[in-house]
Amino acid sequence: MIRKATILDIKPIHELLQFYGLKGELLARPLSELYDHLRDFWVFVDEAKGKIAGCCALQFCWEDLAEIRSLAVLPEYSGQQIGSRLAKTALKEARDFKIKEIFTLTYRPGFFNRLGFLEIERSKLPLKIWADCILCVKFPDCDEIAMMKQLE
Repeated sequence: MIRKATILDIKPIHELLQFYGLKGELLARPLSELYDHLRDFWVFVDEAKGKIAGCCALQFCWEDLAEIRSLAVLPEYSGQQIGSRLAKTALKEARDFKIKEIFTLTYRPGFFNRLGFLEIERSKLPLKIWADCILCVKFPDCDEIAMMKQLE
């Protein structure tokens, strides 16, 4: 089941992002930032086990631009389309808010390409988004791939 995250989901989301962050596959987020951005998050809940199996955030950047970030699924749930379902939920929310463009910074361009994202030069992203990058452990040597999708 996919639903909006609640305050009780923050620690499992943090653990999930830390798992992939330590592997260098995404940017882990501190707990304080997750609490600040709780309303950005969607989670996939394995109802039978009562646990968070995946998460995805949609962060608004500007009046017509948003970012999909912190998309992660526990390894034992891979291959079940959970990541795709979470990303599509975020895309629907972006459309509901009349967002015209959505981007992501990723190490998995094939995944986002299947969702209609196209690779772009990072320099084409607005300067506003780079504020978060200054806090990144990889700044200024970002090796993530920037991708953009135009929404209807």
